[in-house]
Amino acid sequence: MVGIEDYVARTEGTCGEDKDVIVLFKYDKKDEAVKKILEKAKTEKTVGGVIFEMTFQGRSFRVYPSGKAIFRSIKTKDELNKILSELLL
Repeated sequence: MVGIEDYVARTEGTCGEDKDVIVLFKYDKKDEAVKKILEKAKTEKTVGGVIFEMTFQGRSFRVYPSGKAIFRSIKTKDELNKILSELLL
């Protein structure tokens, strides 16, 4: 069975008051992951086809074709995993 661990290489948190989470997708799955996210989430703005400002279930985040996503104001790992599961699976 396919899980989010099949797509995600690693996650990193950011410093500061608002906790953002950087998700790095596995190199061999990044194109598929970005495609699925672009299909399921709403595109708010695109900057030169390099940065996609997205929203999904009231959450805003950015997706980069290079295989990175930055989710804003994520409070727990479970919350992130739920969002990723719905976007990728």
